[in-house]
Amino acid sequence: MKIVVLDGHTLNPGDLSWDNLNKLGELVVHERTDQDPSSVVQVIGDAEIIFTNKTLLPKEVLDQIPSVRYIGVLATGYNVVDIKAANAQGITVTNIPSYGTAAVAQFTLALILELCHQVGAHSEAVRNGEWTKSKDFCFWNSPQTELAGKKLGLVGFGRIGQATATIARALGLTILAHRRTRNPNHRSEGIHDVSLDELLAQSDIISLHCPLTPQTKHLIRRDSIARMKDGVLIINTSRGPLVHESDLAEALNAGKVAGAAVDVVSHEPIKAKNPLLTAPNCLITPHIAWAPLEARTRLMNIAVENLQAFLAGTPNNVVEA
Repeated sequence: MKIVVLDGHTLNPGDLSWDNLNKLGELVVHERTDQDPSSVVQVIGDAEIIFTNKTLLPKEVLDQIPSVRYIGVLATGYNVVDIKAANAQGITVTNIPSYGTAAVAQFTLALILELCHQVGAHSEAVRNGEWTKSKDFCFWNSPQTELAGKKLGLVGFGRIGQATATIARALGLTILAHRRTRNPNHRSEGIHDVSLDELLAQSDIISLHCPLTPQTKHLIRRDSIARMKDGVLIINTSRGPLVHESDLAEALNAGKVAGAAVDVVSHEPIKAKNPLLTAPNCLITPHIAWAPLEARTRLMNIAVENLQAFLAGTPNNVVEA
């Protein structure tokens, strides 16, 4: 049985092992695969099992790989695969839920704290001699913001949203949550279920933790930003297209949005002309919230377990259209 990993470098740049996957079949790992459909088909060849992280598997590709019985997505999001086409061909598709919950929640708070304190910029200022030249015992180049008593709006309240809320409450933040199914019982747990309109209007900080769907694409855009408080902070560690980047850049330039921090953008790697690159008070990190070794180790282990379960005839974490 031939197993092909289409883009293994991001999951395992050398600090993990493919050995457990190799035990399950003849393993071929490609660090990267060109996104051109013909190239993807050629790399897959006659493999029965394939793993992908960000290599696209549209119907055009799936129609040309009749040997494939199983696709393992090396991520939680599975929009890289045409699930409907895969299901129609009898291909089982699985994903990796929950592996990065703690890591992404931690990173979300790191972005919020960085917007509040600009720690990196102040450290660089000290190294550049600004403190040495200061007439006072301290200085700051940006407003310093205390989180206690402010409202954090979480759009999406799955595992990552809930983990983020737990950390944020320890910092004294009030949590407003918007989810597909509202649960008033969470009020007793310090979580306030609200409509999206309420969240936009009341939140001091808005953090996105929802999946990318036709309904959520460009959730953050000019008209939704207009409904927010002046000086709001916006965080995106979910999917880039949740944000209309030109509209967010416009709001940052106008001062309507005081700061934004995004770990994801609409096209990755980021394009040189992305308007957020020149917007003020905008932190951009290169899609690394999921990257701690501990999280990637869990991902690798679950990927192996998913394939083992499929081979045993009891597949789990199956994705269906």
